[in-house]
Amino acid sequence: MFILCADIAFSRWQKVTASAAYALSAVPWFATILDNDGLNYDQAGRTRGQERSMSPVIRLEYRNVTMRFAQASGQALTAIQDVSLSVRDGEVVSLIGPSGCGKSTLLNIGSGLYAPSEGQAFVDGERVEGPNAHVAFMLQKDLLLPWRTIAENVMFGVEIQGLPQAERKRRAQALLESLGLADFAGHYPHQLSGGMRQRVALARTLAVDPSVLRLDEPFSAVDAQTRMVLQRELAQTLKRAGKTALLITHDLLEAVTLSDRVLVMSRRPGRIIDEIVVDIPDRDDPLARRKDAKVNAYVNRLMERLGIGETERASA
Repeated sequence: MFILCADIAFSRWQKVTASAAYALSAVPWFATILDNDGLNYDQAGRTRGQERSMSPVIRLEYRNVTMRFAQASGQALTAIQDVSLSVRDGEVVSLIGPSGCGKSTLLNIGSGLYAPSEGQAFVDGERVEGPNAHVAFMLQKDLLLPWRTIAENVMFGVEIQGLPQAERKRRAQALLESLGLADFAGHYPHQLSGGMRQRVALARTLAVDPSVLRLDEPFSAVDAQTRMVLQRELAQTLKRAGKTALLITHDLLEAVTLSDRVLVMSRRPGRIIDEIVVDIPDRDDPLARRKDAKVNAYVNRLMERLGIGETERASA
């Protein structure tokens, strides 16, 4: 089993606690279907007369997962309870919910960083019992290693994997070219903008050719304009590479424009309380999706399920 520890090296360099979660950033999920604008959906999530092509291959699966954490008081805190979900090959699924509802806990369980108190998680049909090379993380911070060039950062994961140097360079060059960063291969992280650094982090994540990408608010640290550009690049890259992804986000519009489905979690203990199939074309072009007439209806539905605005109305 291979575990990349780029973040551990970085954290030691900063003299802070090593983060096992970032270790996977370079290493190789019930349904209420929206009826918007007069669209009529069948039980399989299709509009009448429309077939949705969906791979039968399940890349990521959670079965009745519950997670409890011990507290100083001696009582157990239940973070998530009886969560079951799956993500098919090539699918992008967003996970939204209130802060503290267990979204990141689910990512960590599926990545093998936490063992669930109950239930099981599977990647490519194999039970998750520890960190594995099938999963890659991309987090809010790029956490690039400052002493390595951009190309060297992209190659770090495959270097640890032991790939030949020629193949490492080939992958890094191809990814940097596809993300518009080829001219910066010899630069260092401090010489790049925040958006460019996030693109490097994406390239590093993809270089190890994971089966499943775990994206934990990857664009929350950049400005709105840069975020839209990065969203499009991510969507195009996932489509081109045929990758499967689970995205955590608090941005409801981002969830709708990037995803095939959106799963909504309740307050702690987190449960899946809704699944919304996004019936908008051009998943690889979130900028085009933003212009679709159905987008606002989807966002409004998500707001309702999250209870956004209810507190304000109750106090008025």
